[in-house]
Amino acid sequence: MRFITNLLGIKDPNITILEVVDTGSRKEVIAKLAYLAPKCQHCQGQMAKYDFQKPSKIPYLECAGYKTLIRLRKRRFRCQECGKMAVTETSLIKKNHQIPLILNQKITQKLIEKVAMTATAESLAVSTSTVSRKLKEFQFKTDLTWMQTNMSWDEYSFKKGKMSFIAQDFDSLKVVAILDGGTQATIRNPFLRYSRIVRNRVKVITMDMFSPYYAIAKKLFHSAKIVLDRFHMAQHMSRAMNNLRIQVMNQFDRKSHEYRALKRYWKLILQDSRKLSDKRFYRPTFHMHLTKQEIVAKLLRYAQELRQHYELYQLLLFHFQEKQAEQFFRLIEETIPNANPVFQTVFKTFLKNKDKIVNALELPYSNAKLEATNILIKVIKRNGFDFRNLENFKTRIFIALNIKREKTNVTAQ
Repeated sequence: MRFITNLLGIKDPNITILEVVDTGSRKEVIAKLAYLAPKCQHCQGQMAKYDFQKPSKIPYLECAGYKTLIRLRKRRFRCQECGKMAVTETSLIKKNHQIPLILNQKITQKLIEKVAMTATAESLAVSTSTVSRKLKEFQFKTDLTWMQTNMSWDEYSFKKGKMSFIAQDFDSLKVVAILDGGTQATIRNPFLRYSRIVRNRVKVITMDMFSPYYAIAKKLFHSAKIVLDRFHMAQHMSRAMNNLRIQVMNQFDRKSHEYRALKRYWKLILQDSRKLSDKRFYRPTFHMHLTKQEIVAKLLRYAQELRQHYELYQLLLFHFQEKQAEQFFRLIEETIPNANPVFQTVFKTFLKNKDKIVNALELPYSNAKLEATNILIKVIKRNGFDFRNLENFKTRIFIALNIKREKTNVTAQ
């Protein structure tokens, strides 16, 4: 039986394995816990053996692919002087607890993984409440005397139709704040706990083109430069080009060759012209072999307005990707009077936020890392079949991003 004890990792020599029962669905280990009678904790009198308690049902780690349950009978003692009763104790499990320490450690390790709490409870043969209680034991203290130099802001979806706020350290990827909602009051209060001197440490804040964030960021962090995410700016330009393509396309009959060609090859118009492939393939729409460059050339012949704005769009992309801020805004200012209304709207937005876009083109910061974090948050939500409790959701995010895997065992103790 000592082999079974070693296999299960039971180090208490006072536990004796009596029998192992195979029920078909799990292994049940019948054991007893007994040792010499100790002194009474109340009167220090000598205690004597009394009887055994009803077996405690202790869930344990899987063994050989089977769920394991330990039925442990504990020896009771009775004081010969005062009559007080006592029960044997073991390092396997805390006093008055039902879950062994090794199983608590396993629950902690599972919580760091992107696994639903119900799935964790099922795999370890414990209740979901047990896993939830372990989750609430994680504590994340906020150091109000220090702030990161570079920060990223964005929104994430907690409930359907409702966006919430998340802030992340750009360099370490640690989550700084997770808030229920994105209003200025919601964002302001947690950051006001930091002193003005500490908040002045922040030099760069990256964010998407959500204007309510601009004002609150400048009020809270006076020394910080606001950097708009370059992906969202490029997205604004591509949407404007696509909307213009749709306008031109709708001028033709739905059964016409021009309409079908503009509808089928819409991605080529939005693509950077320098990245268009020069490989020739048969194109059913044109009934001939063409390269992507030749297809775009044919599409641009359908409308002069389409050609003009395509050339404008490609030139803007060039200046934007080469991070030539001066040429980028000069081109916008020169062409905005004669541009299509969909482009004018985008140009006005860019001119309104010129300083923030210049920062984006001159500084090597973006929201790409935070967008990756948002994908991780979606995975946590999906694996957990959504969350009803915001605090549990926040804790899972903090665990996934702020606790390193190599510290798992330390955290579990």
